[in-house]
Amino acid sequence: MLHVNDLTYRIEGRPILSGATCAIPSGHKVGLVGRNGAGKTTLFKLIIGDLSPDDGAISIPRGLKVGHVAQEAPGGADSLIEWVLSQDTERAALLAEAETAADPHRIAAIHERLGDIDAHSAPSRAAQILAGLGFDEEAQARACREFSGGWRMRVALAAILFLEPDILLLDEPTNYLDLEGTLWLETYLRTYPHTVVIISHDRDLLNRAVGHILHLDRGKLTLYAGGYDDFEEARREKQRLETKLARRQEEERARIEAFIIRFKAKASKATQAQSRIKALARMKPIAAQVDESVVPIRLPAPQKLLASPLLKIEDAAVGYEPGAPILTRLNLNVDQDDRIALLGQNGNGKSTFAKLLAGRLQPMTGQVLGAQRVSVGYFAQHQLDDLNPGWSPYDQIAALMPDATEAQKRTRLGSWGFSHDKADTKASNLSGGEKARLLLALTAFHAPHLLILDEPTNHLDVDSREALIQALNDFPGAVILISHDRHLIEACVDRLWLVKGGTVRSFDGDLDGYRADLLAERGRARAQREGANPAAAPKIARVDQRREAAARRAETAPLRRAVQTAEKELEKLTAKRAEIDAALADPRAYDDPGKAQKLSIARADVSRQMAVAEEAWLTASAALEAVEAGAS
Repeated sequence: MLHVNDLTYRIEGRPILSGATCAIPSGHKVGLVGRNGAGKTTLFKLIIGDLSPDDGAISIPRGLKVGHVAQEAPGGADSLIEWVLSQDTERAALLAEAETAADPHRIAAIHERLGDIDAHSAPSRAAQILAGLGFDEEAQARACREFSGGWRMRVALAAILFLEPDILLLDEPTNYLDLEGTLWLETYLRTYPHTVVIISHDRDLLNRAVGHILHLDRGKLTLYAGGYDDFEEARREKQRLETKLARRQEEERARIEAFIIRFKAKASKATQAQSRIKALARMKPIAAQVDESVVPIRLPAPQKLLASPLLKIEDAAVGYEPGAPILTRLNLNVDQDDRIALLGQNGNGKSTFAKLLAGRLQPMTGQVLGAQRVSVGYFAQHQLDDLNPGWSPYDQIAALMPDATEAQKRTRLGSWGFSHDKADTKASNLSGGEKARLLLALTAFHAPHLLILDEPTNHLDVDSREALIQALNDFPGAVILISHDRHLIEACVDRLWLVKGGTVRSFDGDLDGYRADLLAERGRARAQREGANPAAAPKIARVDQRREAAARRAETAPLRRAVQTAEKELEKLTAKRAEIDAALADPRAYDDPGKAQKLSIARADVSRQMAVAEEAWLTASAALEAVEAGAS
């Protein structure tokens, strides 16, 4: 169990954590949430010992290993698989000693220990993790130094997952993952055998991969049961109850004060008045929770909407080296009211296609035709690093508004969420979320007709992501999104384009369908790796075909039962949650705060069970589909 006991930590006298306390039981999956700058990463550094608290303590049982992703990504000559395996220092040392040991007893002890730590399956486990994070067999054999920083951070993530620490700490792990990698990580974390604490602003990940939410707010920690949606609901209910209690307390305070004023001077009532004065002094005020307002994200509308299509791509190819196109056979239109998300694994060409649309790359063949005077705003995550570190937001706006007064410039900065102090802060001292807000504002400054956003939510907290969703839904122009944030895609997008196989095509379906396709594809790939490729099977006689069909029915029977069981469980849980919702909808339930809290906790538990059942259904359905597809 991980205990945080009355923890206090200050930075330059400002309290980041103030008497924070919580207990995380072994095996729990916990999402750590809070506003940007609340102190989540600081808490992680305190847990791993990089920082020392000013007061309080963190208690971890002796012998438990705490693991986190290294800040420095690997960049040497070792292959990816070699480097991941080398991070298990005990295994590496035992294997090295086994090659030189001469004492039979020591050799036996070495091999016994290798068996205890399951060393022989290590290469397979490491390969599976790397594959899940987007590295195929060819990539796993390449040197770490051949990959970019973002891909190497994936390798660092793979290494810590491979080591399986008793307490796994992950700080925004999806920032370097595509949607496919995020879906894999979600499933992996849900089945991880030990404790997980993950800092994330990915709402879907927090709904599916964890069973509790740890909220860091104003230096305090509060643990909630359920996923993020359950946390939001429970917190709203807590806020409503506290507001109600605070209002009642104020009414009682006013009543007591009125009695004191009326009877204090009367001898017959003096004792009672004094008693009430003491009661008033003992009355501790109930501070109702008040959420800090989130500054909205503003995306100015184009001065004039243009006729469709904004862009027309005709038989185009694009790439970086002559004669080596990354994408070909591109025939697509972007209309003025389109909301499109690009799907596909990292490395398939999503960013390359975005650069083509933004005019950052010219087609090798074919053409990209634009409407007259069409303007494009392009946001790329790597541009955060391109911000001049010595320039403040004020310097940025001054360059874009050279003829404006200082008051006009600061008014514009205020609308972006930059107060006077933040407006004059150098970019190097801004948080990741503040840099992202600044870059979004700069991208949309000239009111483009088309916004192309490549991973815009990295570094944004949940509330800022909701502000971005609102801004995109209010924006009248066209939007093209590349994002691993499913909630953002589902809330803003009505068309999906798939970047795969060296081209881009429309995807007929939704994200659930895409997810099911991914699971089925991985199932088929796994079957092929294991030698179960039906395409290579020889022709068999009719009697053997019947026997084979019977065998397939027997093989799929457990999967069919699993699908049916999950469906029944979902139906049962859905009905149960409907009953609880009906009870919560009854105003009388809130006359007893304890009853309302029990109902909220019960709903959170049922919702968590529904998420597990839904995942079981999806997994079983995908596995069944894969087996049936392989047999056809």
